Amino acid sequence: MSIRFFADHCVPNSLISFFRDAGHEVLILRDHLPMNAPDATVIQTALHLQAVLLTLNGDFADLLNYPPQKYLGIIAIQLKSRPDQIPVICTMLTRLLSDHTELSHFKGRLFVVEPHRIRMRGLS
Repeated sequence: MSIRFFADHCVPNSLISFFRDAGHEVLILRDHLPMNAPDATVIQTALHLQAVLLTLNGDFADLLNYPPQKYLGIIAIQLKSRPDQIPVICTMLTRLLSDHTELSHFKGRLFVVEPHRIRMRGLS
């Protein structure tokens, strides 16, 4: 099943292509908002578009400011200025997306994706 994602302005094209090649719909921030839109507007737009937010912005991993249960899902990718880690991240995401093909698995959850692990916060 295809999941709709909303890619923040910081998500590299290679990751957008990865999600699209995996059969998912990826909406891009610049097609819906100004590039400098505040984070609160970005996450509300993802919710309005019924999409999981895809971001490299660590602010969205803050559970107090962005409690996952209020959103359709947040995938916060942590590259730490290491674009060479994108293939490793894609391998991690392949497993996540193949194991969980329904939007319901992402709803209310934050996934912090690092090259060596994926941490899930929110609904259990």
